[in-house]
Amino acid sequence: MRIRYRSRPGNSRWTLRSAFTRFAAVSLVCAASAVQAWCQELPTAPQALVIDITPKPGWFTEPSIAINPQNPQQVTAAYQDNAHIAYSADAGKHWETPSGIEPPDYKVSGDVSVTYDNHGHAILCYMAFDKLGTFNYWAHNASRSGLFVRRSLDGGKTWEAQDIAIIKHPTEPDIPWEDKPYIVADATSGRYAGNLYVGWTRWTLADSQILLSRSTDDGKTWSEPIEIDKHRGLPRDDNGALEGFSGVVGPDSTLYVVWADSDHIVFTSSRDGGRTFESPRNIVRVAPIMFQVEAVSRSNGFPVIAIDPRGGKLYVTWSDYRNGGVDVFCSTSTDRGRKWTEPVRVNSDALHNGADHFFHWLAVDPTRGAAYVLFYDRRDDATNRKARVVLARSTDGGKSFINYAWTESSFDPGGVFMGDYTGIAALGGRVYGVWTEKPSSPGRSRDTIIRVGTADFGEHK
Repeated sequence: MRIRYRSRPGNSRWTLRSAFTRFAAVSLVCAASAVQAWCQELPTAPQALVIDITPKPGWFTEPSIAINPQNPQQVTAAYQDNAHIAYSADAGKHWETPSGIEPPDYKVSGDVSVTYDNHGHAILCYMAFDKLGTFNYWAHNASRSGLFVRRSLDGGKTWEAQDIAIIKHPTEPDIPWEDKPYIVADATSGRYAGNLYVGWTRWTLADSQILLSRSTDDGKTWSEPIEIDKHRGLPRDDNGALEGFSGVVGPDSTLYVVWADSDHIVFTSSRDGGRTFESPRNIVRVAPIMFQVEAVSRSNGFPVIAIDPRGGKLYVTWSDYRNGGVDVFCSTSTDRGRKWTEPVRVNSDALHNGADHFFHWLAVDPTRGAAYVLFYDRRDDATNRKARVVLARSTDGGKSFINYAWTESSFDPGGVFMGDYTGIAALGGRVYGVWTEKPSSPGRSRDTIIRVGTADFGEHK
């Protein structure tokens, strides 16, 4: 988020004020033969399809995606600037863009994440504010801001008119800056089934913290936030801060959480519905989690956590440059996070080839246990600029990954802001990824589009 939000005439409402039932323009950019041709060493993602869900280019980044486990035909994607929703009722073949998602009383909204709860309700989480604070020192000169959720009680088709505040601050001296919220649902049959959790980074003038708030009434009300870190990080968004909250819920309702702290990934868990947490501890040593990649204005390797609910195996992925180029890595735990395996390299190209792989996201299919990782891949460009989207799959518990080509054509980001993350979800062998690209057609230099990719490994049949 943070460094590329802009308010402009009309803001970004033009993408959402279309008639409710109008389908977004669909552009099929993946054909099996074409994808196979671009990189012969990679197989094609089975039944690969990529669809543009933004009707025309704009300043769109940081997408998230979720599948309704109560009705897998329903898929919801969220993206910014401002907070937008795209909804599919037919397993990703067609998409609608419901209107009225962004809050009318703030100039900017974003840092979106979306999930489904155990009732099949879609829950969108986002931050909103009027203007940024000082560059990378966000709590300095911060304006009024807050974190919010908005609910859809019909699985993503329509959304409640009123958003619900998790926390809000008026404009006044020395207020904190609440940043990069991420929502997690307990959709299990465990003791705390139905709970919702939002974790985020709080920036103050003196430090950075990881906070968490929970809801026990389907998102209608939220608890006072609690600080779940063991020690605080630096107050700037460069390196050394506490950032990148990610969470997942196990089948017994245990909430597992990770975030980045300088050169470590930190892990903790809660067994009482988010009231208290075990003492956080470092589980993986990484190269600095904030880094620069060619032609991208900002990049990071924030961790993502997922779980195979059948046996409780935990997965964590991240990216760093320990090998010179940026690679994506995975580590797993079979004992509730006490011990973790040595990192496994997810991208399958040669070491030290100078290619960067970045903005990964992770999902584990709860019905089959396959782990999926989405990332941008530059192995096919000797200049390390143009990227395609690759889907990696592991069926042996994270010991190895097969890489698949998901997109046909590459794109050069050309310095545009691509956000801080992508998104992926999987259920029954069907996988959905969502990401940002710079369009190939001429337009404004900072324009981007949001694309959803689908692949089908046939395990549901």
